[in-house]
Amino acid sequence: MDFRKMKEVKLLVSIFVLLFTTACNGQGTAGQGTAVATPPVTSSTAQVVPKGNPQPKLPTVKLWVGTNQVSAEIASTLIQIQTGMMFRTNMAEMEGMLFVFPQPQQVAFYMRNTLIPLSCAYIDREGTILETFEMQPLNETAIPSKSHEVQYVLEMKQGWFHRHGIKPGVVVSTERGTFPQTFRRR
Repeated sequence: MDFRKMKEVKLLVSIFVLLFTTACNGQGTAGQGTAVATPPVTSSTAQVVPKGNPQPKLPTVKLWVGTNQVSAEIASTLIQIQTGMMFRTNMAEMEGMLFVFPQPQQVAFYMRNTLIPLSCAYIDREGTILETFEMQPLNETAIPSKSHEVQYVLEMKQGWFHRHGIKPGVVVSTERGTFPQTFRRR
């Protein structure tokens, strides 16, 4: 790519990030690690294994995803959401991470410093899966939700939703009931 084209691409990426940040201002998503679109990683940098420490294991909740019982760590603070699954090296089949946002919004997740291949489900305020996606380790290309109604994101081992027959429309609940009953802000 010639120098002029690189400058154009950088300018377009800068404009996109600025517009995305401005659009999210006041909704609490701008600047949140896995919830912010970033420029893609080049193939040469995607192979570099980052060095860092994973966040300690977070409190968990039992989820029922269809007929499957899952133990999911709850990421609900800004730093927990920003860090997510970064630097972790293993994950059991029936374990995941549930990202809880304060209100429904459009989200975009990516795999910065994430070594484990993951799948994610974008979920609405009622606990209904809206969309699922496969994500590749260390790939910083954002995967935006089509919906602006995403309030939860569930990350599982890559292929988990397919292996367990989970598709959009499936409702996720917790040991305490529905998502609104469990996560209602008081």
